[in-house]
Amino acid sequence: MITPLMPHPAVLVKTKKTRVLVVADLHIGWEIALSEKGIHVPTQMPKLLRKLKMLISLYKPEKLLIIGDVKHTVATAEISEWHDVPDFFTELKPLVKEIEVIRGNHDGNLDPLLPEGIKVLPSSGTIVDDAGFFHGHRWPSPALLKCKTIVMGHVHPVIAFRDPAGFRITRQVWVKANCDKEQLTRILLEKNKIKIENSPQQTLLKHYGVKPKTSQLFIMPSFNEYLGGKPLNEENSGGEAKSEKIVGPILRTNAVDLENAEIYLLDGTFLGVLSQLRILE
Repeated sequence: MITPLMPHPAVLVKTKKTRVLVVADLHIGWEIALSEKGIHVPTQMPKLLRKLKMLISLYKPEKLLIIGDVKHTVATAEISEWHDVPDFFTELKPLVKEIEVIRGNHDGNLDPLLPEGIKVLPSSGTIVDDAGFFHGHRWPSPALLKCKTIVMGHVHPVIAFRDPAGFRITRQVWVKANCDKEQLTRILLEKNKIKIENSPQQTLLKHYGVKPKTSQLFIMPSFNEYLGGKPLNEENSGGEAKSEKIVGPILRTNAVDLENAEIYLLDGTFLGVLSQLRILE
């Protein structure tokens, strides 16, 4: 059972055996990118840590799962990240029995920064009970299709609002989209270079031992509230196809119905479906 912890950008997965707190996109060290542009702000890691500690204290999970982008620099690690990332996890370790990280596209050279005992999982994802989790910059494992629901980060979803005077604001949102399980199964098998025999469902069962059940995809807001994001309801400019600006390969397929995806604010307010919200920008 997946429960969004509104108004926080986190979910709790409750199973018969355990409770798992899930967050995405911490981007510890994002201030470095600002400093390179002449904007100097102190590290925001302590704020992220306090918020996560509060959620752990409140919901008492046995496991913490971070679904990608622990740090901000992509391929390496800056000096501040060598301090902040180890300190962040050292503070968290006594509070939960287990911490796992799904590797995101910003997590190059992450392993040396992590204290002993933090488990790093591949970007193709992991399964918790009946839910599959992956970061989103790469394709999920076909094995995740055994889950009714799959959950990703990576997008930093926001919606833009503009009033009649032209004042514009953005707000973080949750996204819930329907999936075509047959089309998704076919695509993931092809991406994994598995020849489809008879039907995608039979091929998935033969190679992964699971029957496809995936019918919905959740996109999580970033846990770091200071990050930007491309508003999902912005019209593309320059004549580019819509799919070209959507972040994440799975979202660029016709297996995920983004146009009719339900959009919710962090407090749970239902805004409408994405196609309706395009008029707000």
